[in-house]
Amino acid sequence: MNTAPIISKVWSFCTTLRDDGVGYGDYLEQLTYLIFLKMADEYSKPPYKRDIGVPVEYNWESLTALVGADLESHYVKVLRELGQQKGMLGQIFTKAQNKITDPAKLFRLIAMVDGTKWIMLGADVKGDIYEGLLERNAEDTKSGAGQYFTPRSLIQAMVECVRPEPGKTIADPACGTGGFFLAAHDFLTDPNNHALDREQKEFLKNGTFHGNEIVAGTRRLCLMNMFLHGIGEMAGEPSVSPADALISSPSDTVDLVLANPPFGKKSSMTFTNAEGEQETEDLTYNRQDFWATTSNKQLNFVQHIRTMLKTTGRAAIVVPDNVLFEGGAGETIRRKLLQNTDLHTILRLPTGIFYAQGVKANVIFFDNRSASKEPQTSQVWFYDYRTNVHHTLKQKPMTYAHLEDFIACYNPANRHERTATWSEDTPDGRWRAYTREELLSRDKASLDVFWLKDSSMTDLDSLPEPDILLEEILENLGAAMENFAAVRQAS
Repeated sequence: MNTAPIISKVWSFCTTLRDDGVGYGDYLEQLTYLIFLKMADEYSKPPYKRDIGVPVEYNWESLTALVGADLESHYVKVLRELGQQKGMLGQIFTKAQNKITDPAKLFRLIAMVDGTKWIMLGADVKGDIYEGLLERNAEDTKSGAGQYFTPRSLIQAMVECVRPEPGKTIADPACGTGGFFLAAHDFLTDPNNHALDREQKEFLKNGTFHGNEIVAGTRRLCLMNMFLHGIGEMAGEPSVSPADALISSPSDTVDLVLANPPFGKKSSMTFTNAEGEQETEDLTYNRQDFWATTSNKQLNFVQHIRTMLKTTGRAAIVVPDNVLFEGGAGETIRRKLLQNTDLHTILRLPTGIFYAQGVKANVIFFDNRSASKEPQTSQVWFYDYRTNVHHTLKQKPMTYAHLEDFIACYNPANRHERTATWSEDTPDGRWRAYTREELLSRDKASLDVFWLKDSSMTDLDSLPEPDILLEEILENLGAAMENFAAVRQAS
């Protein structure tokens, strides 16, 4: 099947709607509603004859039979009524709204979706179309969607390091649009990695993935993204919960957690005081299973993820720098990680790879352990991919190839057999280990470790190209302005 015309139509119509002020995010949502309804219609007919639970008066044919103002008003009613249904159907249409106010363009979009047999398309084709739209939506800085989008090259590298196994459960407590789930799915279905039997394929489809996403629109995109990639059932229960993962202890533990919890240091809630004024208050989670009580959202996610794991469970989490050096609760949590888990690897990431500006982040890898008096971490391996590394989103984006050296050093086949690239004779090596005792002796048990020299401070020839340098400066200025705005709002 030649899918190029379908992809071309999807993209071209998005461009048409953008001229009317409909952004990628709004287009994605409307496309999600319509493709889901069209596929439900296709499944209801021979040879499938499946009941997805869509009431007849709100099904696909009820839309294709109308035009003009009647179509627009009925479409609004369809969105409202389907949002009240149970299961996957209700989650896809939760809080759904019509963002295409021109009935003629709505009619054309419905006709475009109607002209394709969606269930006949391969999961890779449907998935590629949808993932492409998600990435363009993340690039649209006006929408703010980039905060939910982790660089796919980084996700792929993290998955390659932890190497998911068939029959194991995988979770993400802040799953955004499902990037980690899809990368893990791709790894598990790659015949070069695993030859899945029928039972393993069934578990992969319906039992492997478990997520949380509190933003309704993002959760909708995640569910549809997963479904189009062959994860979950249209008539089944959604695998992504709308609940705040941090509120309570997990009801079930999992084998693997892959996550990039949302950026932003503090959890907060806004309320109206007795004078009718809006106030913001730091939000803390008083959990008995947490090592420390704090309003730092990132530290809370690290603690929560540890509680999500089986005693044999593993985790790979993207965290900002403050998790590595902050005192108080931060120090307590780092000491507990070194004591109660095997915190074996930290990847220092460069700036310029996230859509949120000026973010300095790392990936921490740890294995959970059974309760013991003996320390579970013996040494932590660090890979510094930040010092003297220059990436920008447009001029020089980070690719998977840039992380291949880290993956080789990580040695996924047997991480217990590693060789440092740093030594007294090779001071530019990016890969070295520190013992637990060395790290605990540092101020506040800081894991914010650097050993490479910044060559731009001593060698002007090592500066990046002017256009890359300019983009870095603009990103840093943007990040500084955002910080100033946050401080002003808090004061």
